[in-house]
Amino acid sequence: MHNNRFSECDHKYMARAIELAKRGRFTTTPNPNVGCVLVKDNQIIGEGFHIQAGGPHAEVHALKMAGDNAKGATAYVTLEPCSHYGRTPPCAEGLIKAGVSRVVAAMVDPNPEVAGRGLKMLEDAGIETDFGLLNHEAEALNLGFLKRMRTNLPYVRCKLAASLDGKTALENGESKWITSSESRRAVQDLRAESCAVLSGADTVIIDNAKLNVRPDELTDLDAKHSTRQPIRVIIDSQNRLTPDLALFQQPSKIIIARTTLDKSHTWPHFVEQVVVDQNNSKVDLHALLSLLAERGVNLVLLEAGATLAGKMFEQKLVDELVLFMAPKLMGHSSKSLINLPTFTTMSQVPELEINTLKQVGQDICLHALVKRN
Repeated sequence: MHNNRFSECDHKYMARAIELAKRGRFTTTPNPNVGCVLVKDNQIIGEGFHIQAGGPHAEVHALKMAGDNAKGATAYVTLEPCSHYGRTPPCAEGLIKAGVSRVVAAMVDPNPEVAGRGLKMLEDAGIETDFGLLNHEAEALNLGFLKRMRTNLPYVRCKLAASLDGKTALENGESKWITSSESRRAVQDLRAESCAVLSGADTVIIDNAKLNVRPDELTDLDAKHSTRQPIRVIIDSQNRLTPDLALFQQPSKIIIARTTLDKSHTWPHFVEQVVVDQNNSKVDLHALLSLLAERGVNLVLLEAGATLAGKMFEQKLVDELVLFMAPKLMGHSSKSLINLPTFTTMSQVPELEINTLKQVGQDICLHALVKRN
């Protein structure tokens, strides 16, 4: 196993594998997004991507397309081929049986069940292996899966929408609509990409929010082909939710996180009440995220009010901020974007690194990563 200098062709074919892997990002959870390209005599003879857990892995799709021609080919895979029997047989074994001569992996799989064993299995079979090509791009494919494997917590993306002066609602509570219809459609894509949408009872009650994916508003073609609804996770420490809310009229999985069970209501069959450890008589946020990770949740979209969003930032549980800013000025008495504690030194202030900045309709959409000290 060695990390050598990769050729221009190596880069081209791995870039293709990464583009393929992206197509599964709306459906693969709890599995990672993986793409594979098989090349022989400088021609692509097979390619594929993982579509959903329990279904064929990317390598299987590519090998099926290549058929007997796979013998002597080079396989470009965005993640180290698996070496264990899970829901499907190990991909490393399939590549060996097909007779490929070289395997290039963008990165080693951090899953403890793989973690280098796949590449070793290939090497032991006499197959040349390389890794590390377009590693950064491969990591970006699977932010949620990688974080869950490394920390036993999901990746948390916080979505907020505000005016240019950082306000989310007028003093009287009116907030529809601050941002454009284009921004609201972009939020549908964010939801579709997420394993779970997390919010608080206040937001659900005040907005009568459904927090579901509305397929007719999706803009991404791959998202349109998915029928997956993210798990809607609502924190309700005071047992304020009632079954008549719009949230419960959409029949897809809902988890209500509480400190004590609510036995006063009859809930639909798709609703699960979960009692989570307490922190000052409220649901412990770290414990809740840990529970979601145990259930295979990779990526959480936080769509919450200023208080819950502030608590998540304060406890360093947010990884990324997606902020939609509308070209409006709402005034000092309007409600602020996020409630954070009073800081006494600049070193205490959460710092973010802007990743992308683009115009969506008349709004600006900012993606920023939270810096870790």
